[in-house]
Amino acid sequence: MHAGLPALALEAGSSAFTLHDLTPALLVGSLVLLVSVAAVRLSVRSGLPSLLIYLGIGLAIGEAGFGRIQFDSNELTQVLGYAALILILSEGGLSTRWEGIRRSVGPAAVLSTLGVVVSVAVVAVAARFVLHLDWNTALLVGAILSSTDAAAVFSVLRRVPLPRRITGMLEAESGFNDAPVVILVTALAARSADPADAEGWFTLLFKAVVELGVGAAIGLAVGRVGGQFMRRAASGSSGLFSIGVVALTVLAYAAAATVHASGFIACYLAALVLGNLRLPHGPAVLGLSTALGWLAQIGLFVLLGLLASPSKMGSQVLPAIVIGLVLLLVARPLSVIASASWFRIGWRDQVFLSWAGLRGAVPVVLATVPLTVGAKNVEWIFELVFVLVVVFTIVQAPTLPWVAQRLGIVEDYATLDLAVEATPLEELGAEMLQVTVGPASKLHGVEIFELRLPEGANVTLVVRGDKGFVPEVNTVVRRGDQLLIVATAESRTRAEKRVREVSQNGRLAGWATSGGRQLRGRGDGTAVVPAGQALSPGDSGRALVRRLGERLGGKK
Repeated sequence: MHAGLPALALEAGSSAFTLHDLTPALLVGSLVLLVSVAAVRLSVRSGLPSLLIYLGIGLAIGEAGFGRIQFDSNELTQVLGYAALILILSEGGLSTRWEGIRRSVGPAAVLSTLGVVVSVAVVAVAARFVLHLDWNTALLVGAILSSTDAAAVFSVLRRVPLPRRITGMLEAESGFNDAPVVILVTALAARSADPADAEGWFTLLFKAVVELGVGAAIGLAVGRVGGQFMRRAASGSSGLFSIGVVALTVLAYAAAATVHASGFIACYLAALVLGNLRLPHGPAVLGLSTALGWLAQIGLFVLLGLLASPSKMGSQVLPAIVIGLVLLLVARPLSVIASASWFRIGWRDQVFLSWAGLRGAVPVVLATVPLTVGAKNVEWIFELVFVLVVVFTIVQAPTLPWVAQRLGIVEDYATLDLAVEATPLEELGAEMLQVTVGPASKLHGVEIFELRLPEGANVTLVVRGDKGFVPEVNTVVRRGDQLLIVATAESRTRAEKRVREVSQNGRLAGWATSGGRQLRGRGDGTAVVPAGQALSPGDSGRALVRRLGERLGGKK
């Protein structure tokens, strides 16, 4: 044991953890968590995902840093890594709204299967002929690197309002692709460890399909049945209820893994179902799952930083850059094209999806799998994957906002679900939305009544600069305003859609003219201008809406 932080041995085969070890472990752990929490501010300012900072903390307190903590157990890393991924997938599913990803499920599912195959094949060819690896090892490298990390993308783009078609696909892809990738990596690692006993490719494909199918069925069943159970057994304590919901997602993983199905797809789908059942104590559930997700990410990245050996990374820098360039410039774009072309996704969206394929913790965790199953001559894979993830996160992450702006896919307003723990809101079935008016949004100049929000939704607060006020019906919305909208659960989606339409098309959004005589709304009502009273070109938008309101007997 080296000098530095209080003695803390984590290497494999060390003596049993005793009460004497508890104090230094708590000291180091609490300090790491506090530094990690403070590091989020640095992440926001620098534009880099927080995962790099957490990896850096692990390296700093590891055997080559000032902490001198020794940790070299691939088995423990894999076990804790899988446990962390369960909590991360659980948080992702519970916080994902079905309305946001419904149209993206098809493309994301294809990208997570066919896209993974294309990516693995392209990277394997490069690894075979550039790094001179055998085919199985080359395929293993490609499989390890094929999983993306939406959390890394969103941590960079939290201030860039992307359209739901993009964010929905990134969310769904990251939730779906872990399961097939884990199956593929495990199979290839086993084949590398014992080639003589390896199963045929068609057998592996059949098993993968069965594992994914059974896992998906178990996840959907646990989510649906478990949700009904929690609704009936709902506790008055939001904390206990939240623990029960998270426990159901873990149960889905364990149940699927017990029958040799995909536990990761079961966990994600169970969480997705539970998150969209409108269960009681929704904000508390989201709060607990988000906290556990952050804790899992911090612990996982710090652990991976501890496991890494900087002295071994130098020889892997050049191979990592070569494979990373192939992955970024060839494999990822081809996988997006092969998957998205079926759904007529625009080329701008495809370019952004190609550039936004950041790698995170999953590839680094999977890099430990070959070592735990006894694969030969693959000790270097962990360092190669570690270097590749770090280097290309530094290259890609800061440029993502710029790429989104240049492609013109950034929206001029953003909505954010607010988790407010308030019993009256729950009893009323109400939800809250925060709308930020962007510099080019056509919400600018629109009066509150001209939004024509659906029944059950209303703008309750406007924040302008550093002051907030309750708006009147004729309050004019300005650029930079933040609007707080309270809506019933039934009207929330329609309210968001209405604000989106006005932001993109102005105050007349939702009305279509026909020969200058008829204006028909897309909402619940129809306004008809009598024949002979066609609208003159000089009518302003505001005057037009007021005239229509007067003819319909509405308020100004």
